[in-house]
Amino acid sequence: MANKIFNKVAMLSAVIALITILSVNSYADYSSNELVKEFIDEMVAEENFDRDSLQQLFAAVEKKQSIIDAMNRPAERTLTWGKYRNIFLQESRIAGGVKFWRENAEVLAAAEANYGVPAEIITAIIGVETLYGGNTGSYRVMDALSTLAFDYPKRAPFFRSELKHFLILARDQKRQPLDLKGSYAGAMGLGQFMPSSYRAYAADYDRDGFIDIWQSEPDAIWSVANYLAEHRWKSGEVITGRATVSADYDTSVVNQALKPVLSMAELAASGIVPIADNYAASTLATAMRLEADAGTEFWLGRHNFYVITRYNHSRLYAMAVFQLAEEIRNSHQDL
Repeated sequence: MANKIFNKVAMLSAVIALITILSVNSYADYSSNELVKEFIDEMVAEENFDRDSLQQLFAAVEKKQSIIDAMNRPAERTLTWGKYRNIFLQESRIAGGVKFWRENAEVLAAAEANYGVPAEIITAIIGVETLYGGNTGSYRVMDALSTLAFDYPKRAPFFRSELKHFLILARDQKRQPLDLKGSYAGAMGLGQFMPSSYRAYAADYDRDGFIDIWQSEPDAIWSVANYLAEHRWKSGEVITGRATVSADYDTSVVNQALKPVLSMAELAASGIVPIADNYAASTLATAMRLEADAGTEFWLGRHNFYVITRYNHSRLYAMAVFQLAEEIRNSHQDL
């Protein structure tokens, strides 16, 4: 009996020790990580950062396994269009968009006039991204970007670059890197800009010398509009429209490239035609088949649909933005 008790105690101690080791490894800082040491060398040599400051910073950074888990199951890849749509086309989000538009009417009108991007599209993007600023993310950006840069090999180069941009951004704005929070992927502010996008496209609406996408709704609006404009938004053009298909349509042309590459004439020859008839035969589009709650839907995405996917490379995301924008616009006009 004594031996059995001893063995059970020993096994329990071993399990506790293993759990402790795993816990430490999951949340250990990055100060002794060889990849981090190489990164610090690069930042010191190429960007004139102080080595001691970076070493102290990374000693306070934590790996987050929950971030890696989230990266491995993005909603855009796991949900049908019907389930994805139900997340973003709720009445509360539509009503929130109308409220956001009314409260920022002057800035949205100025953005539309300056950049050519409709107010409802800007509003819908902020609504999809953060519920109009209600949920801008709870992860420290340093933890998120470090975890993905050094412990997520399949996209490490991208996130290593984003970490570099983030540190430069924090230095330029004289902000403490550990104070800034964002999404599990390191996106920040009302419009969820990645650090490289912030540095390239964020815009200062009030021209106070500080682009605040975290607290300033005008700066966030201006930045989203500038982002879409810089990705060649075409003012006044159709975004997407429904299509019908023949019984023997060419299934190989649907859900392929996000960028419009086939003409309406080519799509018609493949058995896919728009419901609206106001398209020239040479107009380019991308054909989409989406599984909605009520059945299969077919859509033809135009250039501006592709521009929305530059914000998030997903046809489900772009369709959610488009349909939310339509609902917000209709509700706003009814007031």
